[in-house]
Amino acid sequence: MRNKIAVGVLGATGVVGQNYLRLLANHPWFEIKDLAASSRSAGTTYEQAVGERWLMDTSMPEEFKNIPVRDVTDYASIPDDVKLFFSATELGDKQATRDFEFAYASKGYPVVSNSSANRWTEDVPMVIPEINGDHLEILKSQQKNRKFPDSGFVAVKPNCSVQSYLVAIHALREAGYPVKEILVNTLQALSGAGYRGLTSPDMQDTVNPLIPGEEEKTEREPSKILGEMIEGEIALDQFIKISALCTRVPVIDGHTALVYLNFAEKVPSIEKIKEIWSTFSAEPQAMQLPSAPQPPILVMEADDRPQVKLDVDNGKGMAVTIGRLEKDKFFDIRFVALSHNTVRGAAGGAILTAELLVGKGYIRS
Repeated sequence: MRNKIAVGVLGATGVVGQNYLRLLANHPWFEIKDLAASSRSAGTTYEQAVGERWLMDTSMPEEFKNIPVRDVTDYASIPDDVKLFFSATELGDKQATRDFEFAYASKGYPVVSNSSANRWTEDVPMVIPEINGDHLEILKSQQKNRKFPDSGFVAVKPNCSVQSYLVAIHALREAGYPVKEILVNTLQALSGAGYRGLTSPDMQDTVNPLIPGEEEKTEREPSKILGEMIEGEIALDQFIKISALCTRVPVIDGHTALVYLNFAEKVPSIEKIKEIWSTFSAEPQAMQLPSAPQPPILVMEADDRPQVKLDVDNGKGMAVTIGRLEKDKFFDIRFVALSHNTVRGAAGGAILTAELLVGKGYIRS
């Protein structure tokens, strides 16, 4: 791409927003031109707004330190050259967040959002690029229904807990081995709870057996992601049944999933499953999108892998790493899967979605 696309980050001061800056600092397609946050931060430089709350392992990129922070609701001050927004903003309630995202779209801006507010809005695609890039077709209906300019729309990414195993389930289905039942236990990192999760003593050195709302998201969202486009609408997948138990564990980054599943019909051998996962490739890999992991699924043979410390950054944090694939006494198979929750599960997943939108012509430079 000869000319980079100017982008903005909404909610730039939080943990996900900081990850956007880290990942976009040297991006070949996108260049940050606008940083926005709450009214408390508006009018300061980004470095002043973040203060001591920069939580990335790497230093704050120099090119962002002196960018003035805009109030996210100050639409009049958006720089003229910005063509795309990444949103890590959650307002007071779901409806306020929905209205906020659609306000940007109504002004002609594509919005790729991490928020859960619009995940169940019928004309908003919830995308994992390796699974359901075809769902982006519904953006045409969204623009028509809501009278948006042909450049404006909202697309969202799913919950971070889904990322660690659903690509693997999709790969099996694509290979002719559909799954009918899944039991999944997720061990979710502190960074998934944002700034409080990383800094509160109450969150350290313990396992919290409840993450409010997380199990519902983990059980429901795959039905939309795995659904089909039928006559211009997303028809939910009603076939797979999922039961989830989600916990918070004292690791910084990395959601681990303990997955047990039953196949609908024939059960592939363990070696066949490994072959399917190891050779799986999808549209982002075929298009050679900058953030697409090559390969998207890594299968580990060692019986003590994957481990967060060793494997969370595989594929620059974008790959799903799987190990402990075995037959089970009650289910057909079981395995352990790991993904980086603030990269693949948040900022990185949204960036890959935006790259797919560019590659398919929905976003133009």
